[in-house]
Amino acid sequence: MIYFCCVLSGEAQAVLSVSPQSWLTEGDSVTLSCEVRHSSTGWRFSWYRDGQELVSDSRREAGGSYTLSPAALNHTGVYVCRATRGEPTFDTQSSNPQPLRITASSPPVSLMVRPSRTQHFTEASLSLSCEGQSDSTGWRVRRYTHSEKVSDCTSVWGSGTGSTCSISSLSTSHTGVYWCQSESGGRSYPVNITVHNGDVILDSPVHPVSEGAPLTLRCLYRLPKPSNLSADFYKDASFLQTQPAGEMIIPAASKIHEGFYHCKHPEKGESPTSWISVRGTEAPFSALSLLSCLVAASPYLLASIILGVKCYRARAEPDEVNRTKELIEEEHRTES
Repeated sequence: MIYFCCVLSGEAQAVLSVSPQSWLTEGDSVTLSCEVRHSSTGWRFSWYRDGQELVSDSRREAGGSYTLSPAALNHTGVYVCRATRGEPTFDTQSSNPQPLRITASSPPVSLMVRPSRTQHFTEASLSLSCEGQSDSTGWRVRRYTHSEKVSDCTSVWGSGTGSTCSISSLSTSHTGVYWCQSESGGRSYPVNITVHNGDVILDSPVHPVSEGAPLTLRCLYRLPKPSNLSADFYKDASFLQTQPAGEMIIPAASKIHEGFYHCKHPEKGESPTSWISVRGTEAPFSALSLLSCLVAASPYLLASIILGVKCYRARAEPDEVNRTKELIEEEHRTES
């Protein structure tokens, strides 16, 4: 007796993921990956944003990835993928919706972090302020954490008034996404802050590094410092180099240097992971950029993002990425 087995239409499930993160600045690069779980190869993939197909039949690729480089404001939306194969064709179900949010490359205000790094030791102090070329009046420091969700700087976790906020003694509960927000809803570039109770942290830039600029990474140690400062540096979990002084310098950063970095000391242990972003030196502005900004702010799109994130199925990713995705969900739930 011969048995025939096939994947019937609608039975296979496509799974959509994003790398490196869901909240981007225009000019960044992002890759969407579509995968059919527990199934063999041979699939062709279709991509959709806000219900509209992005790639025609003649341009569908078998690779299962869709890259936006550079990302623009009009790329903001909720993405979905589907897969097709065989003759006659069999289609998967639509994937989990994946929201992407792209913000302007030069917001009027930036969140300044002092000490200027994304990782900090527990019990240390931290100062946050909204600063820019224009008046920062009306801007406030906000944050997202797993426990408190979205909240302003208050006596509960910090102290300060207006556009400044201070934390006298950090704890791991302060780990989260921080940003500045105006009364009209404008936002600065978000900053992922990690508070670590271990002995090693990575000193890395708070804001994206410009292409061509030097990138310096340092391994910092809780007191007392070890006599041997040598540290190993890693990018995307792959070993890069060992530095006797615990400092690694990239003379001219480029897009290939984007990734998740951490360092490791032979005795003290290893640091958490931080994402390093590299941005082009110029970000052209056009009427299309203005139009796409208006589209990004439309109520329809906000509603789509809310719906999409509610349906989102979490996958195992670095904590920093998960916090950003959860922030998108909480933020739009609050605004609705």
